[in-house]
Amino acid sequence: MGFQVWRPVGLAKYLAAALGAVLVLAFAEYSLRFGLRGLGDDLTLETHIYTPGGWGVNLAIFGHMAVGAVIMVLAPLQLVGRVRARYPRVHRITGRVVVGGALLVALGGLAYIGLRGTVAGPLMDLGFGLYGVLMLGAAVQALRFARAGDFARHSDWALRLFVLVMGSLIYRLHYALWYLATDGLGSTKALDGPFDQVQYFAFYLPYLAVLELWIRRRRV
Repeated sequence: MGFQVWRPVGLAKYLAAALGAVLVLAFAEYSLRFGLRGLGDDLTLETHIYTPGGWGVNLAIFGHMAVGAVIMVLAPLQLVGRVRARYPRVHRITGRVVVGGALLVALGGLAYIGLRGTVAGPLMDLGFGLYGVLMLGAAVQALRFARAGDFARHSDWALRLFVLVMGSLIYRLHYALWYLATDGLGSTKALDGPFDQVQYFAFYLPYLAVLELWIRRRRV
């Protein structure tokens, strides 16, 4: 009886994990390829985020994309208990890569916002700027507590960092689902519609809030 009850649940978990892996790998491949192209090619006619002659701005944003792709693939591995238990050295090395990459991603995004600004103006600057600051803080704290040997707090901050690393993918998934459901209601090409403005914050703050509730409940 127990086998019949839990077998569909286990299958659903594996299918969800497989779907998540496909989405992560597909988006990471796109982000890495686009980021590398932006670092080496003139993409003026292809995307508004490219700045003709602005090597520093382009390095910030396209480096942000390329490094972000790498840590997006590595971050989920940090959550696998078997990897941590059986291959602690691999966990430590990949953890340092994720933390270091997250610092570069956050600084690159913040530099781009400071130098050029986002496409939709001050409110989008605020939303994405806060996202970068939170990623920066989570990366620093995850590393600090790991070095201090406080692995409980390290784990909490690593989970927060994981949510933030996945934020770029979540942002696009929100749009994909919204357009499928409503054909883009409240969204504009300039990304300044009501839905867009909610999205400036909705791709990370609600998920962090749910995670905080889970962390606090786990401690009780």
